[in-house]
Amino acid sequence: MTENIKKDIDVKLLAGAVLGLGIGLAGLLMGLSSGDKSPFLGWLWGCSFWLSISIGLLMLIMIFRIFNSRWTPVVRRQQEHALAAFPWLAICFVPLLLIALFGGENAGILWSWINPESPTVDGITVADDVLHQKKAGYLNLYFFSIRLIGYFAIFCILSAKLRKYSFSQDYDGDPSWTHKGTKISAFGIPATALALTFGAFDLFMSLEYQWFSTMYGVWFFASGMRSALAVTILGCLYLSQKSFLKGIYKQAHQYDLACLSLAFTVFWAYISFSQYFLIYSANIPEETFWYNIREINPNTGETSGWFWVSMGLIFGHFFFPFLYLLFYKNKINGPRITFIALWILSFHLLDLYWNIIPGREIVPGAYVGYEARPVLGMHLFWGISSLVGVGCLCARAVLKSFNANESEIIPVRDPRIMESLNHHE
Repeated sequence: MTENIKKDIDVKLLAGAVLGLGIGLAGLLMGLSSGDKSPFLGWLWGCSFWLSISIGLLMLIMIFRIFNSRWTPVVRRQQEHALAAFPWLAICFVPLLLIALFGGENAGILWSWINPESPTVDGITVADDVLHQKKAGYLNLYFFSIRLIGYFAIFCILSAKLRKYSFSQDYDGDPSWTHKGTKISAFGIPATALALTFGAFDLFMSLEYQWFSTMYGVWFFASGMRSALAVTILGCLYLSQKSFLKGIYKQAHQYDLACLSLAFTVFWAYISFSQYFLIYSANIPEETFWYNIREINPNTGETSGWFWVSMGLIFGHFFFPFLYLLFYKNKINGPRITFIALWILSFHLLDLYWNIIPGREIVPGAYVGYEARPVLGMHLFWGISSLVGVGCLCARAVLKSFNANESEIIPVRDPRIMESLNHHE
């Protein structure tokens, strides 16, 4: 890749990041002054898509390390470049935290529990809500802020260490770097698991703080792993076609990644169904309302547009990828696996949209106290702007990492590199 092409791509990504994030930030300022939640929900949606992918990549790298997988070094190096996005993702969440801390009367515009004067479904305030009183030891602004900073500190530190150990080994070939990578992965997997679980609780589940599900963190993990595998397949396939990994990334690597993608498709479905089934069986109002606003219009009892989104997730995010990936040729054929990887990413985006956007519009005195948001609205515009801006910012960080270590397209001195290069089905 020539220097002119590199600069051209870098300029385009920078322009996309400035434009997308600029529109998103303008929306946040407008929403803060008008009290409109839409820009905040859109910003959270756009940022969370790229965050979930990055967390999935981090977990995959550590899992590959801890199991000392023979076939993974070639694939793992491409994932390590992607970890360069974490510091930028942390910065992208700063505006939400700053508004929560210094937003005054609108500090709770996204997470209503932050403002004690916010109305609840019963027409009372958050401060008078017994459900919040019982959770106040956890759901309070300063503890929330410390936790959020802690989550990103875990992600960034682990990513930096794993990248350092891998890249350093390319220069001196010291096997101790591999041992260090394994050791930090043994610590990093439970640390990341806790961070992503409580991060999902704080960022998404607390949007409707009366609701709770102990399986929610596992859902976020499964979603992140599916999207990370899809991105890995697309990235490696692209690099193999552009000569960087030509003859290195083989059909066997692609087949194994596709098998993992099939496994996590089933896992995502199991977690999602189990959560729904348990809440449906218990039939507790504090739990069922979360699904109600994603299925019916609470004021009329009729099916809402969100019901069809739910059906789309069942058939589009599980049944179709599951059946598609059962076939061997669909796993090894480049165009076919590219199609399903893009499909999975699209429905992962829809899954996050379904989890984040409906939220709550508190209307005191209304039937059961809430109204579902429309499927399409201004939150979609603000979300797409943030999605593009954050995506370009992350892509630019990955490109810079790739260019800075271009001679090490694979971990040439990894103890398992020859086994990875000779991997076959």
